[in-house]
Amino acid sequence: MDSSVYVFAEDLRSEGREKVLDRLRGYGVGGVTVGVVHHRTRDVTPHGLSRLTLRHDGAHFPLPEDLFGELRLQPAPGYLDVLDGMREACSSRGMKFHGWTVFLRNEAIGVAHPDVTVRNCFGDRGYPTDLCPAHPDVRLYAVALARAVARLGVDSVVAESLHYRPLKAERSFVPLGPMDAYLMALCFCDYCMRRADDLGVNAEVARDECSRIVGAVLDGEQPAQGEVTRAALTAYAGPDVVNYARARSETVTSLVSEVSAAVASEGSQLTFIDATGAVKGYKHGLPSPGLAAHDAWQLGVDLVALGDLVPSFGVLAYARDAARVADDVAAYLRSVGKDREVRAVVRPGHPDSDTADRLIAKVRGAKAAGAAAVDFYAYGLVPYLTLDRIPSALS
Repeated sequence: MDSSVYVFAEDLRSEGREKVLDRLRGYGVGGVTVGVVHHRTRDVTPHGLSRLTLRHDGAHFPLPEDLFGELRLQPAPGYLDVLDGMREACSSRGMKFHGWTVFLRNEAIGVAHPDVTVRNCFGDRGYPTDLCPAHPDVRLYAVALARAVARLGVDSVVAESLHYRPLKAERSFVPLGPMDAYLMALCFCDYCMRRADDLGVNAEVARDECSRIVGAVLDGEQPAQGEVTRAALTAYAGPDVVNYARARSETVTSLVSEVSAAVASEGSQLTFIDATGAVKGYKHGLPSPGLAAHDAWQLGVDLVALGDLVPSFGVLAYARDAARVADDVAAYLRSVGKDREVRAVVRPGHPDSDTADRLIAKVRGAKAAGAAAVDFYAYGLVPYLTLDRIPSALS
């Protein structure tokens, strides 16, 4: 069974590439998935030189002039020498080198160019981290970034945030229900509305309905309860809103198709990850009942359509229960097709795996459900004692 460990650029800088790779090779993993383009975050890093690490939006390699010279959007420079010799170092150990790339979550770009970020039903551009996949400049940026990462000689480009994102308010003293939060996260920028109109959807009606419903809750009315399903959304917001939500999948599917083709033209392949598994279980490892594959549509992800376009998929199996991990993997395979590679991404420790036995059970469950690989997230975020569970899980 194939495997890898997710590693941040800061891990390589603070501990040294050779030390990190030797440790991972000692665990018996088949490769390393390096964050070559990442987003801003602040992390507790138990064995880094800094125990609290501030990461910045940026690409950790020099940008090719032929790809970015004429583009309006460009990632900020990160640690430009951190990947020097990485391909060779992995090859000498018989390990694969995967390029983990965060595409449309980039606050630095969003702050500099607010017009490329999502705009909600009230006209607010309050999400500077979220670049809109319908915007032409964002789409050019994503394709160029994919080509650039593929040129690093990676075995695959692992795509994160190549779709819409859910509402992430830092503070809300209004009890928004799941349905209202979903409606408030829908993008109604000019490009999203134009794409929906082209598909026969009345985008203006959808926007007006969303603003009316969410506005009433913000004024003090009781929010709707229960999980977001198409049936529940139809009853709550009406068919125009549901059709608008469906139209988003065309935007994402066409963008992913362009990115996948760009990666293939550079001699690599795309591994697509949607964030649904993280939305459901990131904080606690106790995801809500709906399986990730069944709820991916909420982020504009049509797994059935992408199964014809993308060779590999990563399932964010952020759950404590091994049976749930197996169910999520199986649901993905039913959606994307049995001939596609599905990689289960598991966390070896808190909050999902309190013991080595629980981790072992989850890896076995993923394998039994048809996963071709298991990847562990993430090297710099967990203690060495937790990472030491990996060999047993792979045995």
